[in-house]
Amino acid sequence: MKLRSPSTKPAVLFTSSVWLAATLVQGVAAQQSAPPALTARHSPYLPVSVSQHAKNYYGMMKGIDNLSVRRTASGNLIRFNYRVTDPVAAHLLGEKTATAYLYGQTSHAVLEIPVMDKVGPLRQTGPLEAGQEYWMVFSNKGGPIKAGERVDIFIGSLHVDGLIVE
Repeated sequence: MKLRSPSTKPAVLFTSSVWLAATLVQGVAAQQSAPPALTARHSPYLPVSVSQHAKNYYGMMKGIDNLSVRRTASGNLIRFNYRVTDPVAAHLLGEKTATAYLYGQTSHAVLEIPVMDKVGPLRQTGPLEAGQEYWMVFSNKGGPIKAGERVDIFIGSLHVDGLIVE
């Protein structure tokens, strides 16, 4: 049996460590260049919008339909849209003295309509016309109301319950 000389041991160790380092670098580079596997996570539950019975009620008794609540792009404002079908029944929506509030059911936040110095309150008031769409904007400063949350709207004695923020 032939023994190796002591001078070949460091050379073998150096060569094997270089080979190991090169293999590790290639493995890390391959992992970094590979795109991560994207898996879309969808909820199996569907959001429940306003029931047909509630839509009929608001249309017949309150004189409004096409109700929607949406966040603006910045998220600092929430816009409530509606269409008037009966101006006499929906007269509360056009009154300047009727105070409007938006209440978040999950966050328990109560939002008001902001008042601008030169413009006034950010809502449409005055005589209502059948078939016209109207809006009002609520201040969501700090973002307490999130998309997907259910909200209630109170305007005088008019209550609209369970709208989903889009």
